[in-house]
Amino acid sequence: MESGKVGQRIQSFMARKEMDLGMLAEKTGLTADFLKSVVEDNVYPSLGPLLKIARALDVRLGTFLDDQFSEDPLIMRQENRKSELSMLRGKDKPVDLKFYSLGKGKSDRRMEPFYVELLPESAEEKNLSSHEGEEFIVVQNGTVEVIYGEKTFTLGVGDSIYYNSIVPHCVSCKGEQHASIYAVLYIPE
Repeated sequence: MESGKVGQRIQSFMARKEMDLGMLAEKTGLTADFLKSVVEDNVYPSLGPLLKIARALDVRLGTFLDDQFSEDPLIMRQENRKSELSMLRGKDKPVDLKFYSLGKGKSDRRMEPFYVELLPESAEEKNLSSHEGEEFIVVQNGTVEVIYGEKTFTLGVGDSIYYNSIVPHCVSCKGEQHASIYAVLYIPE
């Protein structure tokens, strides 16, 4: 699925719940203008707002990324990975993170596993986000900076970090070389 379909799926769930942008803004605490850019322009500055939208619509985050079918065990071959979601800081800004869902197709999952490419643009704006749950990250390539609350950590290849995602955090590449990570998000129901 192309990342452009995420906005369409959000609109579809809003229609099922007979919810407009104003109602969604009230339920999520996000502004109607911001939600309009998410739904219409496919602007995703971080996973935090998408998680709030998913909660407000009573769906899993993964529902925005995949069709409803379940495979157990699910095997994701590297050559079959597709960029499902690209994080943008704004409508006319470059992509700074590319998410590849590794759980797509397992509709009964409780975790959201991703392979994530962190582009140098991710280091330009450090917007912290927070949401319920936990995150576990392993650096596969490059150097990664993680801001967690008041602390900043630099991680290299093979390093990992596990944290409560309710604490404001930001994950970006450090320097001019792109980095890549494997990330697993756990979002309680």
